[in-house]
Amino acid sequence: MKLKIVTDPLNLKKYIRNIKDFPIDGIEFRDITSLIESPDAFVRTCDELIKITKDFNPSAVASIESRGFIFAGSISHKLGLPFVLARKPGKLPNATFKKNFDLEYGSTSIEIQKNTVLKASNRVVIVDDLVATGGTAIACAELLTENFNIKKSNILILSVIDLPDLGGSKLIQDQGYQIETLVSY
Repeated sequence: MKLKIVTDPLNLKKYIRNIKDFPIDGIEFRDITSLIESPDAFVRTCDELIKITKDFNPSAVASIESRGFIFAGSISHKLGLPFVLARKPGKLPNATFKKNFDLEYGSTSIEIQKNTVLKASNRVVIVDDLVATGGTAIACAELLTENFNIKKSNILILSVIDLPDLGGSKLIQDQGYQIETLVSY
């Protein structure tokens, strides 16, 4: 039996529920609803994400639909940074760049608008609520590297939760991106 080490320096885990067999059988979903409904936990989470982002010295914040938006909006607002949306297909009104990827339980894609103002010299923090297999975060990062010529070293993937047993955080690092998370299961 493999020993699981839980990292939770901000004491947030008690606000994250594990929901078995959601959205499909065999998946254990991490529900952040209680975290965002608790002002103390939500503020601590946002404050730490803001600190990490500020230390990276980015010129923009990108976020992945939809739970990442909750945290990225706070970061972008507090630091006065542009907020780039990475959305599901058909949700953005302008022409888009699209990236297909695999999830733990299927395949999908995300898009960023072609008229997004990013330069190759930008430093971007990609915010999401959770890293599982890494597919979503890597797809978003690849949208930035392939279409806006942003260097991998100028991208930080920032997430509230990491599920290291699923290999996503290691894959992100192996791909040459930086990653930071607040709670590790």
